[in-house]
Amino acid sequence: MPRFYLFVALLAGLLAGSRAGWAQQTGPAITGDFRNLRFEQFAQQLEKQTPYRFYFNSAILDTVTVRVQATGLALPALLKQVFAHSTLQFAIEEATGRVFITPDYPLQTRLPDGYFQPSPAAGQPPGPGEVALPPQPSQVGASEFKVYEIGPRQASAPSGRATLTGVVRTTGAKAEPAVGVAVYIESPNIGTTTDKQGAYALTLPVGRHNLSIRGIGIRTTRRQIWVHANGRLDLEVAADVTSLREVVVQGQKQGNVRGMQMGVQKLDIKVIKQVPTVFGESDLLRVVTALPGVKTIGEGSTGFSVRGGGTDQNLVLFNGATIYNPAHLFGFFSAFNPDAVQSVELYKSAIPVRYGGRLASVLEIEGREGSRKKFGGSGGIGLLTSRLELEGPLGQGKGSFLVSGRSSYSDWLLHRVPSPTLQNSAASFYDLSAYLTYDFDAKNALSATGYLSHDRFRLASDTIYAYQNTAASLKWKHTFSPKLAGSLTGTYSRYGFNLQTTRNEFSASTFDYNINQAALQADASYLLHPKHTLDFGASSLLYNTAPGNQQLLGDKSLLVPTLIQHERAVESAVYAADRFDVSPRLAVVLGLRYSFFQALGPRKVTEYIEGLSRSQNTVLGTTDYGSGQVLAHYGGPEWRLSARYELTGNSSLKISYNRTRQYIHQLTNTTVVSPTDSWKLSDQYIRPQVGDQYALGYYHNFKRNTIEFSVEGYYKRIHDFLDYKSGAVLLLNPNLETDVVNAQGRAYGVEVLLRKTAGKVNGWLSYTYARSLVQVNTATDVVNNGNWYPSNYDKPHDVTLVGNYRFSQRFSTSLNFNYSTGRPITLPLAKYYIDNALRVYYSDRNAYRVPDYYRVDFALNIEGNHKIRKLAHSSWTVSVYNLTGRRNPYSVYFQSVNGQIKGYQLSIFGQPIPTVTYNFRF
Repeated sequence: MPRFYLFVALLAGLLAGSRAGWAQQTGPAITGDFRNLRFEQFAQQLEKQTPYRFYFNSAILDTVTVRVQATGLALPALLKQVFAHSTLQFAIEEATGRVFITPDYPLQTRLPDGYFQPSPAAGQPPGPGEVALPPQPSQVGASEFKVYEIGPRQASAPSGRATLTGVVRTTGAKAEPAVGVAVYIESPNIGTTTDKQGAYALTLPVGRHNLSIRGIGIRTTRRQIWVHANGRLDLEVAADVTSLREVVVQGQKQGNVRGMQMGVQKLDIKVIKQVPTVFGESDLLRVVTALPGVKTIGEGSTGFSVRGGGTDQNLVLFNGATIYNPAHLFGFFSAFNPDAVQSVELYKSAIPVRYGGRLASVLEIEGREGSRKKFGGSGGIGLLTSRLELEGPLGQGKGSFLVSGRSSYSDWLLHRVPSPTLQNSAASFYDLSAYLTYDFDAKNALSATGYLSHDRFRLASDTIYAYQNTAASLKWKHTFSPKLAGSLTGTYSRYGFNLQTTRNEFSASTFDYNINQAALQADASYLLHPKHTLDFGASSLLYNTAPGNQQLLGDKSLLVPTLIQHERAVESAVYAADRFDVSPRLAVVLGLRYSFFQALGPRKVTEYIEGLSRSQNTVLGTTDYGSGQVLAHYGGPEWRLSARYELTGNSSLKISYNRTRQYIHQLTNTTVVSPTDSWKLSDQYIRPQVGDQYALGYYHNFKRNTIEFSVEGYYKRIHDFLDYKSGAVLLLNPNLETDVVNAQGRAYGVEVLLRKTAGKVNGWLSYTYARSLVQVNTATDVVNNGNWYPSNYDKPHDVTLVGNYRFSQRFSTSLNFNYSTGRPITLPLAKYYIDNALRVYYSDRNAYRVPDYYRVDFALNIEGNHKIRKLAHSSWTVSVYNLTGRRNPYSVYFQSVNGQIKGYQLSIFGQPIPTVTYNFRF
């Protein structure tokens, strides 16, 4: 037995000596030709030649190809060559010969020096009672092992809990806010997600915690924190640049199930850029219309309908400022440069209380912040347009700027087409935007946005159309305390158009229209408890419109100048919403927005005989209102109620009700938004629109939250929206109330969405069944005998498929399929004569439909190599719009030929349209 113990002791000594000998070596010299080997093959060869053993995730390295030769190289030197142009890192445990390959950060094989010592404060000076400890960029790898103290040590939270706040940004040149990222601790299970500025707030028990930061598109990051009292911790996370096979559709994996908001769709600009579009230009509006519940008339239309609502019932915001016409050239292009956009969010129901003024939806477009670390830019060159974006830091990384511009050169192309009609036409546009951000300190931040778009065109005629959007916003954000934060936003928006007609010198004229608004809005959010938040605020908006000004053009024009009197109004609101968790499964939002509207003088108002239809034959006289005098006022509560109940960890039910009021109306007698569409403020004859919507939805996630399923049903009632009498005159009409009627509407439908958010194959499939009906049956006005009839946007069936497939790091394809029922139209049925005057007899309004709509688009995306260090990154996009060449009807019109009325169909794109676009960034 003693010999046995002696043998064991000698064996242990030999093993220890061999391990020590290994640790003292630099490793065997490696020689070989490893060119064109997959990394897994490379690792297998090294394991055969050396004592090393490799550990890595094959899913991350399956696209890595080794292209090196080695002659007497040690393993560290060899691996540095292999990973020279990637973000992959390696760690070698010399004692055992194990080699670990990881993305972004090397694996720590031992605790770093100073592990048990708290790290010193860094960054900006902390506020009172706070210690701000952002990680040093040069020590990101080690920062996961250091302990960050939150709040001064001598402080002690009386309740045993403290609030941690901060901002999460990505590392690298862009340093963008990480939006929708989960920030949480596991024990106890407390978490939140970052907002659009990357900000977060967590109320935690005092003591030591392991803080985790997770999100699609970033590497999971952890921080060791010791919470003493309220404090701030800004975080940096690395973008997931090696997982190139995955495409993100929605930032928050479980937002579909656990999020309180229903009827909301979020799209990252990366997704928008993958969908094939006409002329190869990324178009966020066209992608929005591919979402369930959103419909459009077809090519050449700028407006979109959400759940049966009109095109004027959508509030389009760019960094908080209203955009009245969000498209270029009749809707062929979006009015937003995709390089200047960060994300798009569409609210279709349960609209948050901070938004108001529209019935159907809110489309919030968030501008992209510039890089806070270095100067850079991006751009693209297409067949009809080119774009350029520049960005960089301000004030030593405290702020950033981003400026972008885009312009078309379609005029140059039209003049070279061998067609006299096209050579006599003109079409051009441009848009410019600027976005500045600056953080004065940990509690105060300022951002400013400027936007301008301009269109001018003449389509083989003597009439020149021009229209322009102008918008600006200034936003100040302030953190009052770890639990209370707020913002103050001022915005200005203007939209106007001009028409010049010169066909006949005796009737040559110029016509101008414009509307402008100035608004001020204050928002605040108070964290009462980790599961209880109160949002509140107030807003006020001043409208000024110039409905029409026609002047003579030239000395020979005989037209009488016409000036329609201006309109002014004030719209204000106060609002509050209470968000709280009733139980771990049940969460509720109770909100109330109270809005009020006043139409102001100076103005002269026509009075009519009560009880009779308003016309020139029923005029009693006029009433004059002085400057600032109230000529009409409206208002009332707008309830916003919603609830979510989690059935399981992967499924939930949501229900909502909201009432909205709209005090401004779009005047158009066509089904598409055209440059001559104008806006009319409510007055004593044209009442505000009021809408009520009820919605119920079921949501389920599959495959570890990579596949989302949802089905939502809704029912809407709309009161007092505008419809038009036959032959209505909408331009230069001093008495519009004689040509419009207040109608009632209802809409209902079901939306089904299946979405895959990650992997080589991703995208979504949606089906919508929806009806939108109108009724005009008042004491003075009746349409269709008072029966309900389809609205212009009633398209019962809609199927959309958006799919992306990535073959490799460099090659991917996208496919877009869309089918929808044809829109309603009114047809002429017969003609007859009365007193030798020809009259046309029409069908009931919208009793017929144009043929169904069907379109397939395809795109091939070719990326340049993915080396991190190079002068510029580039890519090519080859796309085909309307791949099958179907002649989808844009409109149907009729002409009299040899005494017979014949119908004709007009198609905008009746053939495939191939395009090539070159994109670059530096």
